[in-house]
Amino acid sequence: MANLNVPLYDPRLVQPMREELTRIGFQELRTPDAVDAVLGKTTDSTLVVVNSVCGCAARNARPATAIAIQHAKRPRQLLTVFAGQDADATTRARSYFTGYQPSSPQIALFQDGKLVFMLERKNIEGRAAADIATDLTAAFDRYCD
Repeated sequence: MANLNVPLYDPRLVQPMREELTRIGFQELRTPDAVDAVLGKTTDSTLVVVNSVCGCAARNARPATAIAIQHAKRPRQLLTVFAGQDADATTRARSYFTGYQPSSPQIALFQDGKLVFMLERKNIEGRAAADIATDLTAAFDRYCD
């Protein structure tokens, strides 16, 4: 059986991609236990970004997320996992994405511990970051305090 904890990419290559989200306030979850400690117990509005090295994460998802969290209404918790790097944590986070297939990138919004909004790769790839941010802020307006 393959060890999912072995990073698929050189950690030095991935670090700047991680920092695009952590420097704007996202908490990185690197283990399944860390994911469960937050997603398994939270009642706060929570945004989870499945980060990735792919071009649509770099060009679309991360910039859109950075724009969206500047909105007046936003989730109280900002979380991220990194696909292809922290595979076990990513798999655990995706286990909370009931009804959705894994994709990278992926952006999920939780309210009161329930998944209420999802953007999958198919909703991200090929779209402008500003348009994706508009989708996110509309969800924030609907679900966040």
